[in-house]
Amino acid sequence: MLIPEVVGFRLLGQLREGVTATDLVLRIVEMLRQKGVVEKFVEFFGTGLSALPLADRATVANMAPEYGATMGFFPIDSETLNYLRNTGRPEELVQRVEIYSKEQGLFRTESTPDPEYSDLLELNLESVEPALAGPKRPQDRVPLNSMQSTWKKTLQAPMKDRGFELESSQLESSVNLKGTGASLKHGSVVIAAITSCTNTSNPSVMMAAGLLAKKAVERGLRPKNWVKTSLGPGSRVVTDYLDAAGLSQPLEELGFHTVGYGCTTCIGNSGPLDDEIVNAIQEGSLVTTSVLSGNRNFEGRISPHVKANYLASPPLVVAYSLAGTVDIDLNSEPLGSDPNGNEVFLKDIWPSSEEIASVQNQIRREMYQQEYGRADQHSPLWNTIDAPSGSVYEWDDDSTYIQNPPFFQGMSMELNEIQDINSARVLVKVGDSVTTDHISPAGAFAQDTPAGKYLRERGVEQKDFNSYGSRRGNDRIMTRGTFANVRLRNQIAPETEGGFTRHLDSGEEMSIYEASLRYRESGTPLIVLAGKEYGSGSSRDWAAKGTFLLGVKAVVATSYERIHRSNLVGMGVLPLQFIDGATHESLGLSGEESYSVIGLSDSIQPGQELILKADGKEIPVLCRLDTPVEIEYYRNGGILHTVLRNFLKQN
Repeated sequence: MLIPEVVGFRLLGQLREGVTATDLVLRIVEMLRQKGVVEKFVEFFGTGLSALPLADRATVANMAPEYGATMGFFPIDSETLNYLRNTGRPEELVQRVEIYSKEQGLFRTESTPDPEYSDLLELNLESVEPALAGPKRPQDRVPLNSMQSTWKKTLQAPMKDRGFELESSQLESSVNLKGTGASLKHGSVVIAAITSCTNTSNPSVMMAAGLLAKKAVERGLRPKNWVKTSLGPGSRVVTDYLDAAGLSQPLEELGFHTVGYGCTTCIGNSGPLDDEIVNAIQEGSLVTTSVLSGNRNFEGRISPHVKANYLASPPLVVAYSLAGTVDIDLNSEPLGSDPNGNEVFLKDIWPSSEEIASVQNQIRREMYQQEYGRADQHSPLWNTIDAPSGSVYEWDDDSTYIQNPPFFQGMSMELNEIQDINSARVLVKVGDSVTTDHISPAGAFAQDTPAGKYLRERGVEQKDFNSYGSRRGNDRIMTRGTFANVRLRNQIAPETEGGFTRHLDSGEEMSIYEASLRYRESGTPLIVLAGKEYGSGSSRDWAAKGTFLLGVKAVVATSYERIHRSNLVGMGVLPLQFIDGATHESLGLSGEESYSVIGLSDSIQPGQELILKADGKEIPVLCRLDTPVEIEYYRNGGILHTVLRNFLKQN
């Protein structure tokens, strides 16, 4: 068993006036990504915890996938007990938690000595400043006071530096919006969404957003007419306390109506933009933006039409909806003007900590008890669905939502010998920071994609396509959607963007799905070449399932995110890693070579060195089967086969 390192993150001081929990977590994500904590635990400790409410701690811990850790956690202390009481937990449970944690030496007090850690980081909370993060990764923090200047640089920065490579002649592009007198430009905010399970369950930032909205309405400000606004709380209790504080109405007056409870814009369920907005973006080849309070802003995740996505606190989301652009210095330029022509600045409507604390007094433990006591009554439509019964699911061959996946086709009780992979071709070759959203997108898809064609052939209209995420019960759609992110840049087909590749045997460019079928017909195994942090982001099990169903036998990367590497093993796909930080670029691999993996056998050991042959080159690679259990999974063809074989043997 591998024992993870535990990194200690000492917090000191307290957040300054005007700084939110979102600002804090974006700074922490930046620091931990720079440190490198993949496959490590991170414990937050120090005197700064005394000034950090549990909701703020939850915001920090919840973004562990974004900073790469296996988990981020805080010790139990009196604030934990207060939270349990304030959210309606029975007193008996609270006392049990207190007694148990103290008996186990897990309860933190001001006099508790610091634990010993594998490594240490430190942050003075007083140094944290308002910020956003983007435009393509959560760890790319941008201080609010330099947002405008950074945006201008990003437009012309190279793609490899997460820019957009615009020429100077393209910077002033704009498209008039008919009948409005307004125009869409680079940096125009077309989506402003208060979303995310933790940010929108944190009372301090939600009340701050409501108060800012209230002050904006009082000053006569409104979002720009090209901004799509939405509010997706993480809990119905949020609606209860916003109502009690009188803040739901001003949010709605600014267009922040509650669209649902759960994953919305943060996972790509932003819904379609108006046709006029889409047409303007396409006509001007505009780099428009979204500003959202979510956890993730990976390419292609929020909307297929929005190239730049910035994470920000809920009150900043409201502010940017009023500004209508990220090409603005909110510290020195006005958000707009009141009916008397007076300029209104962000500082004029930003709520104070005293104002936020005052409205937080509206939160009652009874709200939690009532909402969670009737959770099964909130969706009468769901409750009326006629669900089949029985111990065996009855597959419907005509369903476009649920199909019997082919994971067990051809499986026998006998194990095949582990053998070398010979004469494989590269299906996909990518650079650094390719996320599971690139590999298996969750959002909407167009009718001319392989998944769209599949649905149209079955009589489904585009308005009923829904999303990849909603159709993840259908492997036919999810396999067609693997590597189909509209922002994927496959170096095998360098002039394309999206789910395309070059079928190397014929030289034809085609969809990745179509190429996989061609290779399957010829019996050609496939591999993927990748850079650093391959598979970062959401756990997204379909990123591994789809890879397997495309016929990929191995992935060779500079480094992996923990969950995706584990998921690849679970699907019987071999994860290999270049040694000593080598990359496919530094090794001069074009991806057009014929590849073989040499050294695979039944006697393989965890972390064994293998040879990757690429035409005449022999490259040492690390086999990332890290434990004997993972070797057993791989020997069986994946965890599903392992479980089924063990079950059948026992019965």
